[in-house]
Amino acid sequence: MPELEFTDRSERDDLGAFVARAVRLDGQTVVRLRNRDGDRIDSWVATPFDVLATRTVLGRVEPGDVTVSGNELLAALAVSRGDRIDPGPVLDLQWRSALPPQAHWQVVESLPAKVVTELADRGLELARENVGPNGTPPASLLDQNVLTVSGDGLEVKIPLRCLFAMSGMGFLGTGGADEQVRVTATDAWLRIDARFGAVVRRRHALLPLLV
Repeated sequence: MPELEFTDRSERDDLGAFVARAVRLDGQTVVRLRNRDGDRIDSWVATPFDVLATRTVLGRVEPGDVTVSGNELLAALAVSRGDRIDPGPVLDLQWRSALPPQAHWQVVESLPAKVVTELADRGLELARENVGPNGTPPASLLDQNVLTVSGDGLEVKIPLRCLFAMSGMGFLGTGGADEQVRVTATDAWLRIDARFGAVVRRRHALLPLLV
């Protein structure tokens, strides 16, 4: 049976807020929980925008890498008031996304959160005008690059789908004058860290296997 342990109630509430937003975007979402550095839990979800979202809280999970139902975890966090929580049945086989490496990230640039928020808002307006037959924006719109940042020898293009994921997960905050959004990257991955969490996506599509 998996178990979550928190040293501070605020950390449990932070995880609850993250999971609640993920469930709001996708009612069938699963959450992957992984220990890091001995006293931190990285929580991961796959958003409907083909972008991963993550938030780190202080605590521990046993086993050290486990996937559970978003709905089950959200209910457990809401009901249990103790330091130890049963997050629900193990659903490891339902996690189908590769996770990025933990090391070798380069800082590319920091951007004012207000600028990123404004771009996301404009993108949402455009998406409402171009809704596809299934009620979602077309992939061609989501794949449009809305920002290009460079630094430390890297040039990184940021597609609109990353900003949609940030907005949908409530990561951008109020966009205060001093609030920053940090862009980091590896050769293969892009990560955008904001006040309440981060989104991660492959920079390049995987090449198909030759058979």
